[in-house]
Amino acid sequence: MSSPLLEVKDLQVIVGEEQKVLLDGLNLTVNAGETHVLMGHNGAGKSTTVKIIDNIYKPTSGTILVDGIDTKDKTTAEIAPHVGYVFQNPNDQIFNDDVTKEIEYVLRYWKLPEEEIVRRRNEVLDVTGIRDFIHTHPFDIPLPIRKFLTVAVVLAVGPDYVILDEPTAGQDNWGRAQLKTVMDYLQNKGKTIITISHDMEFVAENFDRVIVMAHKNVIADGSCREIFYRSDILADARVKPPVCTEIAQKLGLKEKVLNLQELVAAVR
Repeated sequence: MSSPLLEVKDLQVIVGEEQKVLLDGLNLTVNAGETHVLMGHNGAGKSTTVKIIDNIYKPTSGTILVDGIDTKDKTTAEIAPHVGYVFQNPNDQIFNDDVTKEIEYVLRYWKLPEEEIVRRRNEVLDVTGIRDFIHTHPFDIPLPIRKFLTVAVVLAVGPDYVILDEPTAGQDNWGRAQLKTVMDYLQNKGKTIITISHDMEFVAENFDRVIVMAHKNVIADGSCREIFYRSDILADARVKPPVCTEIAQKLGLKEKVLNLQELVAAVR
């Protein structure tokens, strides 16, 4: 068992005069080096959870430990070396008028040596596939590619784990392939990935662990093969399994199928 990188304990979030509950006693342990996906219906608490982990929001009560550090009195900037959060909408986290400036901004704020800044910049440009846009205004880049700029910024900072919010949304085949390159890069460096996704095919292909949320809490936690064959859990979370899993179930196959290759093998 990997040592815990992040622990969420008894997390509760209540907001507004109406005391609306967004999270209700959530507990979660994330192990180093694993790939995790949070899934569930809209309003289940997924985005609230990751924004609290990244210290964008503060909980009403509960504890979050990142590398053993209690984040309660830390700023988002202080958490940044540990946690990187790529928003679903890249426009919400782009602040410079040039791709190079955007990638280098935090590195220069930290006063890293020039050769280290250049090394990190070049590395993430290649990993994210955006080198051709190095001197372009971010808002002149097509939105699907612009998303990879915000990924590049987070990769350059080098946090222990990276949160990707709906990374496949709006992506074509190039974008999905590039995203796989990014994930392989992170895993080769021993980083931990947490993703919010409604793309079940993407989930089945890439994630070790599925954390299902509903009713402002975690209702199930397991592998893709375990979770996607729990019809009760999926119904409660209002999500569907991958298409190939649905077909396998309708055909009455005994094998727990997650993708096309497995489906073809199972029906032979």
